[in-house]
Amino acid sequence: MRIIVFSDTHGNLSAVKKIFRRNGNADLFIFLGDGEREVDQVRHHYLDQKVLQVSGNCDFGSFTKTSDIYMTPAGLKIFFTHGHRWAVKYTTDKLLEQAKNINAQIVLFGHTHCRYYEYVDGVHILNPGSAGNPRDFMPASYAYIDITDQGIFCAHVDL
Repeated sequence: MRIIVFSDTHGNLSAVKKIFRRNGNADLFIFLGDGEREVDQVRHHYLDQKVLQVSGNCDFGSFTKTSDIYMTPAGLKIFFTHGHRWAVKYTTDKLLEQAKNINAQIVLFGHTHCRYYEYVDGVHILNPGSAGNPRDFMPASYAYIDITDQGIFCAHVDL
């Protein structure tokens, strides 16, 4: 299973279009907030794609949840959130604690606009960086997760 994860597009419609065009064979897209409008515009052109999303602190007037859970067909649990309510600019400890509380194997977050990956206590913690406005002196980015019989592999991709 291939999952595409992206976040913090902040009005960059061309970035969202590029992510979908490059990854047409993905099984799932997960958007982590701050750019709901452009994701909604693009998803109408990819009706065959499964797209999950949460809202971010800049998705004003959104009725979308700020955190959610997805269970993969293989039985892995993914907790995903924008992150602004989890103090992610300072630590990932609260996310790790939540993952352990709900038995999630993967945690996804955005908000910081910085790429991040760590594997701690059996939990993959991933921030895809920002597809629209990176703050880590790296190119705009997204990430993918491959779930195979051999395990879980996470990687960042320059946009």
